[in-house]
Amino acid sequence: MEKNDLKEAKDMGKKLKDYIESLRSFLENTSGLSDPEGFKRELIREIQFWQHERFIHLIVTFMFAIITVAVLLVMIFKPMIPLFLLFVLLLCLLVPYITHYFVLENGVQTLYVIYEEVCRRYMDKSVPAACLPEGYGIKIEKLK
Repeated sequence: MEKNDLKEAKDMGKKLKDYIESLRSFLENTSGLSDPEGFKRELIREIQFWQHERFIHLIVTFMFAIITVAVLLVMIFKPMIPLFLLFVLLLCLLVPYITHYFVLENGVQTLYVIYEEVCRRYMDKSVPAACLPEGYGIKIEKLK
């Protein structure tokens, strides 16, 4: 991974965080939407984009993890300095991949919560009852 690739990955995480913050700010400062259905469609489209991004990064992270473990297993049975160097290199790449995937996963989960809030606010009947927070005849138990 080149230096520009790492910068783009960090920018992607920042872009997601900025988007979530702008959504939160917009919803806090808006008393009513003129077109809530259009807003929800746009939000769903954006969620789908981030889900795709998250899925691609899951595949890449998983593959790096498999390769790293494979190199470790080979290194255990046949210790060689080049294998050790390869293992260290893969580990150095795996940690940022896991961190970036963590940011994407948490961001997508936050987008789900924002979508559910928009649905609750505008009483969308198409949202499954389990997605709606308390207050609409549905009792949601907190996890212990």
